Amino acid sequence: MREVHPVTAELVLIVIDVQRDFVPQPPTGAIDAPEVTTIRSVVDTARANDVPVVFVRELHNPGFTDVGREVDGVEDLHCIEGTPGADYIDNFGPLPTEYEVRKRRYSAFFGTDLATILRGYHAETVLLTGGLTDVCVHYTAVDAHQHDYHFRVIEDAVYASSPTAHHSALNAMAYLQRNAVIGSDTATTILRNRSVDATK
Repeated sequence: MREVHPVTAELVLIVIDVQRDFVPQPPTGAIDAPEVTTIRSVVDTARANDVPVVFVRELHNPGFTDVGREVDGVEDLHCIEGTPGADYIDNFGPLPTEYEVRKRRYSAFFGTDLATILRGYHAETVLLTGGLTDVCVHYTAVDAHQHDYHFRVIEDAVYASSPTAHHSALNAMAYLQRNAVIGSDTATTILRNRSVDATK
C-alpha cells in the first residue's frame, strides 16, 4: 500500500467570501479596495511560507431552496450559483492543491467539511480574512472558538457592511479571545514563522 504523508500545520489561513457580491468598490483609479489588496498579500505570504490556505465561498441554488432566513434582514439575494456575483474576484481563488469550502450559511463551519479539513491539517490556530467582518467572519470566528481553535482576525484584511459594524464585530471577537484582533504586519510575522508564538 502506498505511504501517505499528509500536510500538517499548526496554522491555517481561512479566506472568507472574497466574491464579487461582497467586496468593496476600489477607490477611483485603483484595481482593488485597500482591504482586498491586503488580503491578496496575506494569501501570497501564506503560500510562500507553506501555510495551508482554505478558501470559503458562499453559494445558493438558483431555486432558492437553501436561502432560508438569510434575506429576512437587510441583505438582498446574493451569491446565486452561476451568477457573476458568486465568483471570486479576478485572479483570485484556490490553487489545485488548496481546499474550497462551499457554505450555505454565515459560518464556514455550519454544514460544511471545514472541521474535517482543519483536523486533517492538525490545525490549532486559524487566521481569518475576507468578509463580511460583522457577518461571515464573525460567525466563523465564534464557531472556531466553540470548536476550541485559537483564532486571529486580520483587521485590515477584512471588510464589513459598514464602518460601525466592522468595529463592533472586531470588539465582539476580541471579547472571545485575548489578542484575537491583529494587523497585517503581525499576521505576516505569524505566517513567516508559521506560529502565533512568534508574536508573544
